[in-house]
Amino acid sequence: MRTEEARAKTIERLEREGIVLRGDEKERVEVADFGLGRLGEIGLQLVVYVNNSRYCAKEMVLFPHQTCPEHCHPPVDGGEGKMETFRCRHGKVYLYVEGEDTTGRNCDPPAGNEEYYTVGREIALSPGDQFTIPASTKHWFQAGSSGAVISEFSSPSRDELDVFTNPAIER
Repeated sequence: MRTEEARAKTIERLEREGIVLRGDEKERVEVADFGLGRLGEIGLQLVVYVNNSRYCAKEMVLFPHQTCPEHCHPPVDGGEGKMETFRCRHGKVYLYVEGEDTTGRNCDPPAGNEEYYTVGREIALSPGDQFTIPASTKHWFQAGSSGAVISEFSSPSRDELDVFTNPAIER
């Protein structure tokens, strides 16, 4: 899937779910393939509403079975790492965090990348469900069969400083 196609599908999905974007926000929809060239499997689409020194708010869109790779948000400038709350708006999202592995998980890591997915406590989010990921916690997430729309509310976001388990990832 090409970047422009993914951007158009993201805008369409948000509009279908009643999330209205202004023209400038549509232009800022980010398509992240993490430098792996496997956007349909490993990737994320997002639009950031606000990201300042106090807080961040964004919408994230995952296509069916698309996975955001395992990462954490490390401490920055002597402060804690980013703490974030995910609220599922549409579809189903499976969030995996540190803790005791869930048996019979609903998702598998993308083929050929299994070694880079080390946490396995599953949190299943349906529309209206939310979960707060503590600062500096390793996590990854994957959409169910109909994709997912997730609102994220967090402390300041510095995506360029995220630490990914897979060293080949570029952000």
